[in-house]
Amino acid sequence: MNDFTSGFWGYYIAAIALGGVIWCVWLLLSQRKWLEITKEQEVSDTGHVWDGDLRELNNPMPRWWIVMYLLLCAFGLGYLYLYPGLGSYGGALNYTTELELEERSLAYAESVRPTYAKFDNLSIEELAKNPEAEKIGQRLFLNYCAQCHGSDARGGYSFPNLEQGDPIYPRTPEGILATITHGRNGVMPGFAGQITEAEAVDIAQYVRSLSNLAHNQLAAVRGKKNYDVHCVACHGIDGKGNKLVGAPNLTDAVWLYSSSEKQIVSNIMNGLNNSMPAQENILSSDQIRMLAAWVWNLNKEGSQPSELNASVSQ
Repeated sequence: MNDFTSGFWGYYIAAIALGGVIWCVWLLLSQRKWLEITKEQEVSDTGHVWDGDLRELNNPMPRWWIVMYLLLCAFGLGYLYLYPGLGSYGGALNYTTELELEERSLAYAESVRPTYAKFDNLSIEELAKNPEAEKIGQRLFLNYCAQCHGSDARGGYSFPNLEQGDPIYPRTPEGILATITHGRNGVMPGFAGQITEAEAVDIAQYVRSLSNLAHNQLAAVRGKKNYDVHCVACHGIDGKGNKLVGAPNLTDAVWLYSSSEKQIVSNIMNGLNNSMPAQENILSSDQIRMLAAWVWNLNKEGSQPSELNASVSQ
């Protein structure tokens, strides 16, 4: 709350918070004369009567309620003094939810450290061969990665198939470790306004021809001319992409999106912006190593870890 770009907002919020408490106290005290009506005094009649003899009186609040009201106001002031709530004022205890989360994360990491300590001297390749490490990596995958890549790791529309693998980024243990740790962000600019949709259709036919998919040969010939103008800088003359900029290989059978003409035209015209979030602030380095080993083993020389359901049930 106290991270404001202008000091005005800090004072503004503090004034509202304190003003609310002060107003409540003033409201209570300004009615003291009415609240202190004694038993001997006659209670005023509102004049409302129901069912013949059910009369509404204007009785004062009981004293215990008044005391409770004032105590709650005092509690509010004390809370605002100790904890953040008065704009830029951080509170006497310097408490923040960010700090609490960090402390809890450190405490959790310390509690599970013995589980990972025995794997400290193993490389990712060695972890991939260790049955216990494989189970840990798999459970981490199901907890943190399956939402996007699927419980079978085969991905889906716009999410990579980790079992199949994609050479756009290194499939080495180090490459996978870097991907999980720092995340990835692949951006393809849209060409709407630079080319017509008919020209995009021709480019799509040429792209399909690169993967030996069914295509219109005449349209592909026309499309190559525009491909050489707009696409070659990233995807290369031969269409095999550029790992340095994250441009995919258009000649293989790996399609993050559909290989249909309609989808390719949409990608060309509208562009793409795919992002995999970095896990370095979510998982510990030990957990990331376990995950990297498990993912690497999915596509290592055609081998696969044991079936997901079988491992989870053990």
